[in-house]
Order: sequence, then C-alpha cells, then structure tokens
Amino acid sequence: MHIRNKNCIKPYKGNPMYWQYKEEPVLLLGGSKIDCVFLLDDLKDHLDEIESAGGNYVRNTMSQRNKIELKPYRLLESGKFDLNQWNEEYWKRFQNMLEWTYERNIIVQIEVWDRFDYSKSSWDHSPWNPSNNVNYSQEESGFDLEYPKNPGADVQPFFHTISEHIRYKSNFDFLREYQEKFVLKMLSYSLDFPNVLYCMNNETSSPVHWGMFWINFIKREAKKKGCEIYLTDMFNDFYDPEQSQNFQHVLENPHIYTYMDISQINSRNLGETHWERLKWIHDEVKAYPRPINNTKIYGNFYTSFGSGGPQDGVEKFMRDIIAGCASVRFHRPTSGIGLNQKAKATICAVRKIESLIKMWEVEPRMDLILERGYNESYVAARPSEKYLVYITFGEPVKLNLGPYPINYIVKWVDINTGEWGKEERITQSQSVTLHAPGSGGWIAAIIRDV
Repeated sequence: MHIRNKNCIKPYKGNPMYWQYKEEPVLLLGGSKIDCVFLLDDLKDHLDEIESAGGNYVRNTMSQRNKIELKPYRLLESGKFDLNQWNEEYWKRFQNMLEWTYERNIIVQIEVWDRFDYSKSSWDHSPWNPSNNVNYSQEESGFDLEYPKNPGADVQPFFHTISEHIRYKSNFDFLREYQEKFVLKMLSYSLDFPNVLYCMNNETSSPVHWGMFWINFIKREAKKKGCEIYLTDMFNDFYDPEQSQNFQHVLENPHIYTYMDISQINSRNLGETHWERLKWIHDEVKAYPRPINNTKIYGNFYTSFGSGGPQDGVEKFMRDIIAGCASVRFHRPTSGIGLNQKAKATICAVRKIESLIKMWEVEPRMDLILERGYNESYVAARPSEKYLVYITFGEPVKLNLGPYPINYIVKWVDINTGEWGKEERITQSQSVTLHAPGSGGWIAAIIRDV
C-alpha cells in the first residue's frame, strides 16, 4: 500500500456508519465560504478559520467556472484554451489545498464533475465550449454554443460520453479521452494524500452509468498506485429517498458506492419531514452499513425550491448529527450559511458536546421522548448511560431514562454562542423534564454519574 495512504480516511472499524482517520474515529464537521476552496486566494487563512472553529471537513469541487485565469487549461495569446496544455496555476493551487488540509487533519471531499460548470453562463467561458478552444469545432464535438436550460434536463453531451448512456455517440469518444486526461491529472496529486474522499458529481440527474464509469476509472488508478480510497456519487433526487430509484441503486451496491452522500435531503425538507426522511435513510443503510455524508446543508434565505432560512440550516445540521450521519457541512452562501458566526457557534457547540458523548457510541432514540411538540426536540442515546438531546427553541422535553433509578449529570451548550451553559444533576430518576437554560437552540449531554 502507498505509505502515506496507510492511515487514510476509511469507515470506522468500531462502527462502519462513521469514519476513522489515522486509526481514530472522527466526526466530520465543516462550513466554508466557497465550494472550490482550492481556488481561494486566501486559502491558508480560511483553512485556519475552519480549524479554529472545530471544523475538519471541506467540500472541493474541481470547478471550471471561475475566472478565466483559473481554468485547468492553458489560455493562449489568442484568447482560446488548449485542452492539451495545463494551466499550472490551477494545479498548483490544488496541490497546495491538499498539502494544507493534510497538515490540519481536514478531510477533503472532492467532487469531480459539477453539472453547473457546463450550462447557462458558465458554458459561455468554459474551455470545453468549442468557441473557446483550439481543439475541436462545434460540428466535431456535438456541443452547442449555449445550454440555457437547467442542467437537470441532462441535454449536455459532456455527460453522454460513455457508451452506456442512451444519448451516447461514437464521435464523443475523443471528448471522453480529454475527460480521462483531466481526471488522471487530478489523481496524480490527490492519490498521494490520505485525507481525500471522492464524489463523482454534484447533484447529478444523469443515469447511474455516468458516475459508475468514473468510480471504476478512479478505482483502477488507485489500485495501480496501491491506494485505499472511498467513493460515491451525489444524486439530485435524494431529497425524496423513498421514491428515488437512484437511492435504492446506491443503497444496494455498497461495493461500488463505498459511502453515501445524501446532501439533497437537506435542500427541500424542513422540520419533521426532514427528520423522518433522515431516519428512514439511516434505518435502510444499517442493512448495508457505511458512512452517510452531507457535504451540503442548505438554509440561508428562502429559495423557491424550499431550502429554508439560517435557523432551518442549523436545525438540519443538528438533525443530521442526531440521526447518525458521519459528516455535516454548511453549504456556502448564498444557499447556506457557510462559515459565518452562526455556523462557527454551531460547530463549536457540537465539539463541546462531543467531548462528553461520541456519536458512534449512541443511536437515534426518539422513542425515549415522552412529551414533545412538533419539531421541538431530538435524541440520540445509549440508554442508562448517555443521552444527547437537541432542543430547537428552548422548549421543555420529558425524557425516559430507563426502568432503574440512576444519577446523571446534565451539561448544556448554547448553539447560538457555542458556549457552555449550566450544569445540573439528576438524582435517582427514571424520567426527567429538561428545561433549557434559555430560549433558542440548546444541546444537553446527560451522562451517568459514576
């Protein structure tokens, strides 16, 4: 095995629904101001900011939509790109990101393809647009000069270059060769690092064969280099998992999708609906156990597709954790709160609670709540030992502590500030009504007093 890869990010041997890194279990928490973090001018400072807040997880899209000097290909004096020559600045920044995250024990989830890079205004200045490169014409490539529709329509030939796709044409083969060269270039850097996870697409609506092709392609390259890696794909229709054929495909093929990314569950679901769908996913995945990641948690302003506001974003972040997810990350603005003060406080609060209760030692136990209102409280527990209670707005919650009277210590953390609240003691009790120290979101750790 590749020496540096020996202690890579992998499912935790003590509980494969979570990750371990450098042989230790880890809960992945994050938030950042941009998705393609490697292209930031102030990347080092931003990584320090993430680390200081308690974050250890970033999303990195291999973006091809940023300003013209930050494309992966060389820009010629003619103003056109040459897909046979690399832009060393783009790849140097990618190398730096990998080095600097590795130094900080931050896990990077790479997204290889983002469908929004190849449609609407992004296509106007894309190196792949035949009007922008010296490598092929519109007729040779089959590309149109405009793709004004939402990429969910899957009309872009960029995603039709594999023979299994219903819209594949043999003249797309040379385009796929360029795609393969891009992925090989990416892997020439990333396979040297143990802190990398691979996701093929951002919220794809292409047939599963597209992502499967790239999963197998990357696996072969990793095997050549002796690297252990974990891969998945992110499907757009996961927001309604029970109706999603893609979800069932991913669920039932753990040998292909070695972890799951369910980010879209956080895009159109709020409150109890969000929880019910999360819990359904968690129960289904237990039959095919592997980590469940959320690289995007929406919620900043009220979008037409139903993302919710900042409070909804925090609630989804916390429900994902309580439900047993292995990673959570606030989506970048404007779709999420990124790494603003609210995000930092939430991450800090979770880290404080984690010092008392490890999430891989408990599981969702809503049956232990005796009295609650709609969307008021959520619980994960190992009964008679430890209970983690999330209270959304400071409402009281009555909790069943088991058949035997036991003494407990209760420690509170304020999600709004990330600071510790009061400490209480529960004496010889079988149930308790918890009263948060104030309004707003709170987390309580209830630990058996030994």
